[in-house]
This record gives sequence, C-alpha cells and structure tokens, in this order.
Amino acid sequence: MKLVIQIPCWNEEEMVARMVRSIPSRINGVDETEIIVVDDGSTDNTVEMARKAGVSKVICLPRHKGLASAFIRGIEEAFDRGADILVNTDADMQYDSESIADLIRPVIENRADMVIGDRLCARPRPFGPLKMIFQRLGTAVVRFFSGTYVTDAASGFRAFSRAAIKELVIHDKFSYTMESIFLAGAKQLRIVNVPVKTNAVTRKSRLFKTLWQYICRSAETIIRIYLMYHPLRFFVSIGILFLTGAFALGLRFLLFYFQGDGGGHVQSLILLVVFSIIGVQSIIVGLVADVVSANRRLLEEIRIRQMEIKK
Repeated sequence: MKLVIQIPCWNEEEMVARMVRSIPSRINGVDETEIIVVDDGSTDNTVEMARKAGVSKVICLPRHKGLASAFIRGIEEAFDRGADILVNTDADMQYDSESIADLIRPVIENRADMVIGDRLCARPRPFGPLKMIFQRLGTAVVRFFSGTYVTDAASGFRAFSRAAIKELVIHDKFSYTMESIFLAGAKQLRIVNVPVKTNAVTRKSRLFKTLWQYICRSAETIIRIYLMYHPLRFFVSIGILFLTGAFALGLRFLLFYFQGDGGGHVQSLILLVVFSIIGVQSIIVGLVADVVSANRRLLEEIRIRQMEIKK
C-alpha cells in the first residue's frame, strides 16, 4: 500500500519545512510513503526549503496558476508514482498531520473513494461564529445540489483512492474542493467524512481577502459547477418555472375572459407568450448543453483509459 502526500505551496518558505517534518514517518496500513510539494510559482525560497526538508519531489509550476492547477498537477504525479492513496494537505499547518492515519483508514478498509477531513467539529472552533455559520450554510448548499453527504465542503484535507484519482478532472480555476464533490456525486464515488484536528491559524487565507469575497466566489463556483455537471436539470428547471408562470397567466386571462372582461387583460397574453418562449428556449438549451456534457464525459473516459494503458 503506497501513500503519496501532496502539499500545494505558494510562497510558504516559513512553513513548508515545518509542515513536511510534521508528517509521521510511519502510518498504520501503509507500506511506503512519499511526500510531493507542488510549488505554484513561488517567488520566495519555498522550493529550497522543501528540498532541504527531504521531500520525494518538488514540482515547480512555471508561474502562479492557482490552487486548483497545483492540485491537479500533484494528482498526475501521484498517479504516475503508483499511489494507492493520495492525501492532499495544506502547507500552512492548518491540519494536524497526526490525523492522516484517521483520514486514510476508510480508503484502506475499502469503505471510501474520497475522504474529507471535517474541521467544523473540531475544538476549539477553527473559525469565528459568523464564518462558521457561512461554512455550514455553504456545505448544506453543496450537499443539496451535489447529491452527496458532506459535512465540510471547503476542507482541503482529503484522501483519495487510486480509482478516485483517475476520475478527478477539475475545471475550476479557483479551487478544487467543491468541484471534486460534484464530480464524486456524478461519478457515484463513495464519500466518507472524518473528524480531524486543526492547528492554530498561522496566517490569513490567500484564496480570498474578505468573507464577502469568499461567499461570492463560492456561490459563483457552485452555480458554474452545477451547470457543468447537471445542465439539463438546470435549464429544464428554469424552463418549467417560466412555463408554469405562462400557464398561470393563461388561466388568469381565461378567468377574466369568461367574465366578459378579456379585452382589458391583453397584457397578460403578451407576458404569457414571452414566458412561453423563454421556457421553451430554456429547455432546448438544456438539451443541447446535455449533449455537450455527454461529449465532455466521453473525453474524460478516454483520458481515464489512456492513464490505465500508460500504467
């Protein structure tokens, strides 16, 4: 059983070596462990500090591309290295490395394809009261739209089986956390949530500057990902909404018409036509988008087959 631990980094010269050394040398159920640092175009001494810490490999992206790009590059490297389990953790020491054993246990026991470390149950609380509320609310929204059961959707502390590694194709440039959950729901991957320990905050998040920015970016990401993975459901829902409105306007007009007052409600007929056109067009767009989505899934299947042939 080979475990690969990847650590995406961007200007983490002060923390990366400490993070690497915090990872246990021996983990139950694992025969071999490798640590990969994915440097996302750092401009400080992150690469040098990672190499001095003794990682298996440092992957250097040519420029700063964002967390999602670093995550995907690490996944590709882990698969090429024959990883049976991949663990992703942060370089800022947010997650307690001692929890890695708990995180990978469901994968070792073949109970999960993806394991998400739940920070929200930790003591003391990892966030302030307001952010905790929004974290739980956001997780509930992701849970509803993805059709999966997750308890901390934004957690980056995760473990993946080899089967899940092959399925991970991330398109979002902001972060991989939410899209991977939607992907797991679409691919029917097994998700298990595991309570994990967290460390004291060492710095502010670099993904967003304010809570409001985080909320807006997360909402935008959820809508875009839902549209990507469930386009027919998305557009048909909009179409049904407008067609229902058109039907209600039609009933309203007929009611006035049979009362002898139809001539004064022509506006309802005009709005009925507008709603009907929008509703029908939305359903047509949904059908076209579903075909495009099917083609994307076919390309992803081809990619998976190529990865299997390569190994």
